[in-house]
Amino acid sequence: MKKFLFILIAALFFSSCGDEDKSADTLIDNGDLSAIKARKTELSNQQRELKAEIEKLNNFIQKKEKKQAAILVSTETLNDTIFKHFVEVQGNVETDQNIIIYPEYSGVLTKVYVNEGQRVSKGQRLAKIDDGGLSSQVAQQETQTALAKTTYERRKRLWDQKIGSEIQFLEAKANYEASLDATNQLKSQLAKTVIKAPFSGVIDNVMAEQGQVVNQGQTQVIRLVDLSDMYVKASLPENYLNNIRVGTEVSINLSSIGQEFKGTVRQVGNYINPDNRTFDVEIDIPNKNGQVKPNLIATVKVNDYTNENAITIPENILQENAEGETIAYLYQPQSDSIGVAKRVKLEIGLNYGNQIEVKSGLNDGDVVIIEGAKSVRDGQRVTTKN
Repeated sequence: MKKFLFILIAALFFSSCGDEDKSADTLIDNGDLSAIKARKTELSNQQRELKAEIEKLNNFIQKKEKKQAAILVSTETLNDTIFKHFVEVQGNVETDQNIIIYPEYSGVLTKVYVNEGQRVSKGQRLAKIDDGGLSSQVAQQETQTALAKTTYERRKRLWDQKIGSEIQFLEAKANYEASLDATNQLKSQLAKTVIKAPFSGVIDNVMAEQGQVVNQGQTQVIRLVDLSDMYVKASLPENYLNNIRVGTEVSINLSSIGQEFKGTVRQVGNYINPDNRTFDVEIDIPNKNGQVKPNLIATVKVNDYTNENAITIPENILQENAEGETIAYLYQPQSDSIGVAKRVKLEIGLNYGNQIEVKSGLNDGDVVIIEGAKSVRDGQRVTTKN
């Protein structure tokens, strides 16, 4: 195109200069002012025409060269990688050792041995209820039992020597056993007047006051919590049931306290909730500093799919053609910095984050166009900036 422009300009120049009678020197020598002015006007008109022609040709050349110019893009070489997909749900922090202790005996609460925030051990005395004379009954019963035992042992020795009657021996034995059972029952009742810790933990709340009348199984006395065995419970849709099992990788975020944990599923529920078609999973979480509390809201990400040898690309470089097919562009080098964009059709899988799994269409080692991918066409020249 540039060669054509040069020939045109040269032809116009020589045609304008070919008439010797109209040359500037000849006209000046002749001294004809009118002829000189006419020639000047003629040359000025030719000059304007040439400028217009040159401008048209330049515009065409620029447009043509712009279309053929290489587009600046960035690329990425693909490698096999581990692709993991996570399903995200909301869970709740729980502990099985978070209970309210109710009295097993009715009476006046005579003593509370612990304070809120105090750590206690399993079996430690927490409170005492007035036994209403039950301890005296136990003492009397123990005396009767001791007498019945002595009578039984004597009858047994005589019976072993074939002295006395068998009925006397059996009556002594029955009286002793009945008395012993009565004593044990009274002792069991008396033991219920002392409230003990069923497990080691922290006194979270003392609900009853000393001197208050408490009723068996009705009055709340103490809340005891153990924060050492914490877990998160979350509900997942039933369509994930085949993908989740004990040992499945899980990520837990407790935004309220700014902590994140990695763990695994410790239990998968065997019951589908008919109301929302979900099943429960449980995940252990550590609590070394005691910051994790029951009923904290947790964001739970459960790994429901893993491909150990996956090809992944950024999801935002994908395009769709008129046939509804998913496409991307490969970079095929032609020189050190210039290459050609090649369109490829893809079969895609799951996506997570900004990465999407490519099941077919791309291979390990392919160079895919990242930045500028949506500005190129199949076969277009591109240059890389990376």
